[in-house]
Amino acid sequence: MPLSEHEQRLFEQIERSLAEDPKFASAVRASDPRFHARRRLLVAAGLIIAGLALLVYGAVIKTPPLAVAGFVVMLASAAFAVQSHRRAQSPDLHVVGGTTSAGGGSARRRSRGGGRGSGRRSSLFDRLEDRWRQRPEGHR
Repeated sequence: MPLSEHEQRLFEQIERSLAEDPKFASAVRASDPRFHARRRLLVAAGLIIAGLALLVYGAVIKTPPLAVAGFVVMLASAAFAVQSHRRAQSPDLHVVGGTTSAGGGSARRRSRGGGRGSGRRSSLFDRLEDRWRQRPEGHR
């Protein structure tokens, strides 16, 4: 149902007043899950660079434990970055009342009795099961 001209003018006026309020803008930005995901990606990138520096420094001064520690930091940071990126791309991630919520698949898992350990593991099984069901008929 389209808005009347009066409603459109009121809506634009409210939108302008909210855009001019810096306190409101910072509150909305702080509750945006994409903002947090972007920040986690930047932190992970910084840690990857620090791990690379540690790896190179350990190799230059010929201290293998330091080089291995640098590699482990790089690996853990890369895993954290991938996890943050996947979480940011999640279609069921949205803001509700200032808090983030990613509960799209949990009710489905509970209804099927899929309490097999962590939620990440059960979602992997759910995806594999869905792929199995959607495979072409000739591959059975």
